[in-house]
Amino acid sequence: MKKIKFSGILQEFINKANNGNTQDVDFIIKHLTTESSLPMTRYVDYALSLVKNEAGIRQLEFYLFHGSLIQRNYCSLFFNRRGDWLTVKKAYQQGLIDEIQAYSR
Repeated sequence: MKKIKFSGILQEFINKANNGNTQDVDFIIKHLTTESSLPMTRYVDYALSLVKNEAGIRQLEFYLFHGSLIQRNYCSLFFNRRGDWLTVKKAYQQGLIDEIQAYSR
């Protein structure tokens, strides 16, 4: 299978997600705002799915509990897709995400 090389901001997100340190996750997640376009949210969602570094995962957990609503929602998706239900459940019980986000994948 041929590996596709992207360009622009998506490739930058991919590179940072593959590195996955705290600063890289900060860079990616800060693109999730109330002003974010639909394509930007998709780029961020895809990039977050690539984060495997423990430091990056801990940073995503930080944003799940301390980020803006849209940041918390995308972090919830990240942890749900990983099967980290206890982390998501804790955020849900604290009222940081709603029931729909808590059960989304």
